Amino acid sequence: MIKKSITIICILFSFCGFSQEFLTKEIKSDFLETTRNIKIYLPKGYEKDSLTNYPLAVVFDAEYLFDAYVGNAALFAAKDKAPKQIVVGISMEKTRVEDTYFDLNTGNFTKSNVAFYDFVKDEVIFYMETNYRTSPFISLIGEGTSANLVSHYLKENKPFINSYICINPVFSDYIGNQFQSYNLLKFTKEDNTFYFYSNNSTSFSNNKQIKISEFQKGLSTFKPKNFHVINDTIVTASSISAMSEAIPRALTKMFEIYAPITKEEFEKNIKNLSPTDAIAYLENKYVEIEFLFGSNTGLREQDIYAIEKIVIEKENGDQLKEFGKMILKLYPSSPIGDYYMGRYYEAGKQHKKALKYYKVGYGKMDPSDPNADKFYENILRIGGM
Repeated sequence: MIKKSITIICILFSFCGFSQEFLTKEIKSDFLETTRNIKIYLPKGYEKDSLTNYPLAVVFDAEYLFDAYVGNAALFAAKDKAPKQIVVGISMEKTRVEDTYFDLNTGNFTKSNVAFYDFVKDEVIFYMETNYRTSPFISLIGEGTSANLVSHYLKENKPFINSYICINPVFSDYIGNQFQSYNLLKFTKEDNTFYFYSNNSTSFSNNKQIKISEFQKGLSTFKPKNFHVINDTIVTASSISAMSEAIPRALTKMFEIYAPITKEEFEKNIKNLSPTDAIAYLENKYVEIEFLFGSNTGLREQDIYAIEKIVIEKENGDQLKEFGKMILKLYPSSPIGDYYMGRYYEAGKQHKKALKYYKVGYGKMDPSDPNADKFYENILRIGGM
């Protein structure tokens, strides 16, 4: 209870700190034949940075889900666990039945469902991409019957949604047949990455738990490399608690590749790699971050140090040169790449080249940096030879 309270306090604090970044806009919809208000959150620094693009999150049920999602998104970004996001919320308090309540007898969309589906696809997303600096990575977030609506976007012949987050879903009885008709294998042909999150909960009725469990079991058999299925079960007595827990759990998985290398990631994916493969893994991680999220984070030093031991200790350190080149390519302002290049040439007794890289690296350092003196010792050592 204490941990949950602290989490909620942090989210509320984060939300309040970013309150100046909220906008309200009107969209005149041809599909809905009316005007709808949308709420937009722009991350801190958006106005000052005219070059960066941001992933777009579209949140249904904005009257209660928008603030919760924004709070988590801001907190994850502040902790470097996810890129900053642009979030747009669609309020459905007065229109939820028309927008998302499907035909119970068939599981099919009603005419109103189709109109809302197209409103989001062709008007809301188009408006956001036209007026704001969004990256190609798009998430849809819905709860209850809105989560069922989110899942229907999987049927698009050309997938344009990267992340489908279905919280406390109220799926149709025909959800299994519907998913089979979506031809999920089409995702394997895309040079992209996709995520599908759904949660079960002990707070649900027995029938609902069984339905979601059977659905998740069937979906877990689908395992293409670029389509990540996240079947979650949240142990709680409250559906509200399940909703509040589902958002950060979904974000953790959705932006797993963005976050710095964790101990779990190292043990699972990196530990047993050769130096060449470890270097390639790190380079690919940052190439994918920029491709997916439009974020050029610059190579994190902690990720460099995560594979340093593999490069230095395996194969007699012969890959130090390639390691240095990779760092200079992704993180040119850092002296670390120059250090590894210098170390490689020093080990090979090529002292002039080693001295050159040590000097270049030292020139990139702030004199007040506590490591500057240690770095300069390399220059003195090689210069005295």
